[in-house]
Amino acid sequence: MSNDSTKTSDTVEKHFFRASAADFKKIPGNPIAYWASQKLYKQFEDLHPISTIAECCTGLQTSDNNKFLRSWWEVNSSNIGFGLSSLEKAADSNFKWYPYNKGGGYRKWYGNNQFIVNWKNNGEELYQFARKLYGSPTRIIKNTSYYFKPSITWSFISSAYFGARFSKAGFIFDNAGASAFSEERYFPAIGAFLCSKIAPIMLALLNPTLNFQVGNIASLPLIIKESKDITNLVHKVLSRCESDWDSYETSWDFASFPFLSPCYRQPILNDTYQKLRAYWQEMTQEMQRLEEENNRIFINAYGLQDELTSDVPLNEITLTCNPHYRYGNNKTEAELETLLLADTICEFISYAVGCMFGRYALDKSGLILANQGETIEDYYKKLQEPQTDTPEHKNNQTDIRVNSCSFVVQKSDVLFPADDDNVIPMLDGDWFTDDVTERFGQFLKVTFGDAHYEENLKFIEQALGKDIRKYFLKDFYPDHLKRYKKRPIYWLFSSPKGTFNALIYMHRYRPDTVSVVLNDYLREFRTKLSAHKNHLEAVSISSNASAGEKTKALKDIENHRKMIDELDVYEREVLYPLATEQVEIDLDDGVKVNYQKFGEALKKIPGLAAKED
Repeated sequence: MSNDSTKTSDTVEKHFFRASAADFKKIPGNPIAYWASQKLYKQFEDLHPISTIAECCTGLQTSDNNKFLRSWWEVNSSNIGFGLSSLEKAADSNFKWYPYNKGGGYRKWYGNNQFIVNWKNNGEELYQFARKLYGSPTRIIKNTSYYFKPSITWSFISSAYFGARFSKAGFIFDNAGASAFSEERYFPAIGAFLCSKIAPIMLALLNPTLNFQVGNIASLPLIIKESKDITNLVHKVLSRCESDWDSYETSWDFASFPFLSPCYRQPILNDTYQKLRAYWQEMTQEMQRLEEENNRIFINAYGLQDELTSDVPLNEITLTCNPHYRYGNNKTEAELETLLLADTICEFISYAVGCMFGRYALDKSGLILANQGETIEDYYKKLQEPQTDTPEHKNNQTDIRVNSCSFVVQKSDVLFPADDDNVIPMLDGDWFTDDVTERFGQFLKVTFGDAHYEENLKFIEQALGKDIRKYFLKDFYPDHLKRYKKRPIYWLFSSPKGTFNALIYMHRYRPDTVSVVLNDYLREFRTKLSAHKNHLEAVSISSNASAGEKTKALKDIENHRKMIDELDVYEREVLYPLATEQVEIDLDDGVKVNYQKFGEALKKIPGLAAKED
């Protein structure tokens, strides 16, 4: 009996931790972190917290994000103040919109730069709004002395991991993008520590939830304040993380698609992708090495070698080009590679469409047309302006043909000219020479040549899992909505059953754009359908046609009739009334407001009409 009792006691003992209540008091807030080691307790007892060298705080809470926040691509690019380092410089600049740290998904070191906030005249509208709503602006406008200063920011809420990021000068910040501010010499050590595997473990002691409070970050004990090794490491890490972030067109520093860089471009697209993919793998592996070195530095400094390893799994290397991070861990290597290839091809197609509309150009890096109402004339004027991009951007360019003001740029001078009227039809068939599928074929020939065109197109279609026309008809717009987070820059005019589709670029929209869609495309398409229907009717009664040809003709006649009826209703009930309205838009109002002005004329975006995001 006693022997059984002893065994039971031993078994129970293995399932319990013994901890002292006095140890809990060593951690700020006195959390019951029963599983923490004595060494971790000692760090909190012996070391100074981050708050001794950095101010951790929240900033602006607008109380109405729909009114005051935008994704940066929604508004006029000329009205966004990038890189301003103080409130005074922002006030003098007279811009309306400024970069805004708002947290975002799990990403470490750099990135999540999407939002802008209306801070015109030092937040004049926000102050008025706050006084009216709360009586006092300080209820939501806090810590303004830190606005526009460099910082280390993090997401207040995380689904799984803690991710801190370095933020350059020029940002306002909010509650979900709380930030730490310090002397420049301390930044590398603070950021490197918060990006190490030690910081999340210590945060779990302070707060077991997934909400990373300002006070939690401020209370973390920091053992290294300055280190040349850490500074050098951070510099290497940031150069890779920034390069990765800026390789995608949703970055405001995007210059050109990586396929077109001389570093990777080959005549055969598959070879180009393989060179780029090898570079991505090399960069991911180097980032993994640097992150593990960063972990080693801090694990050794905190004396936690017996408790932690420096290993970093691939899914925690937060580069977009890393499929293990981008798509998650529950997929095979083959599945990850398939997804990455397909998405890269979709991004190449998206860039091609941007060149079709003049948002980008093969002749010059960065944004070309990105302001309200800009025209094709503005496009050619901008192409003749000198290239002013940074050396990093120039490394990503294609062959620059137009780089001086010594001549006036004509259509024939441009590698791949933008569309003249800002309307690109997207139809099932070769009905227009400027149809998006036809234009993409031209783009592919210009960028990779005629010699391997068929091979390159086949590679694209195999990656997509369908032919290019089907991709444009079925998948391009959903992909665009996903890429631009339901704030699309290209808008899709679409009849109820999708017989007629035409893309426009919202920055080039003018009040007569709907009339162009109606007169030059919808009605022209209907005329061509009617003519083809007449031809089919002739076939159906021709004595020279076989029985099979007549049967097919009769079936196609009925399909054409239905299509024409659909276009008639779309014109009569939707497009013609809209064209007569000459609808005005204001990009400052954002996609959510402007898109809905067009009602059923545009492809519906699920959730766009919701009151709150």
